[in-house]
Amino acid sequence: MLLRSIESGQYTANDYLDYCQARQLRPSVGKTGICWDNAVAESFWESLKRECLQGRVFATRAEARRAIFRWINWYNTSRLHTTLDGVPPIEWEQQYRQAS
Repeated sequence: MLLRSIESGQYTANDYLDYCQARQLRPSVGKTGICWDNAVAESFWESLKRECLQGRVFATRAEARRAIFRWINWYNTSRLHTTLDGVPPIEWEQQYRQAS
């Protein structure tokens, strides 16, 4: 049974690599289990929880969604990011496009 799951994982990995290659994407080159693999994503989730959700009680799901949407919009357009040399993601993307 273990062998079968390993084999299916290999097929999935090949499909993923084919997908990336067809779209000219470079897959992650990190090793599995390295703590830095998802550092930026983990930081995003931690920031969302701490800056937007912590200590708040929303009356409805729609209210929570609006709050999260506003926070993400602020996060992408105004919040300075240390991983992007102190600029918001939208500004970093504009600079990247201009440099390309």
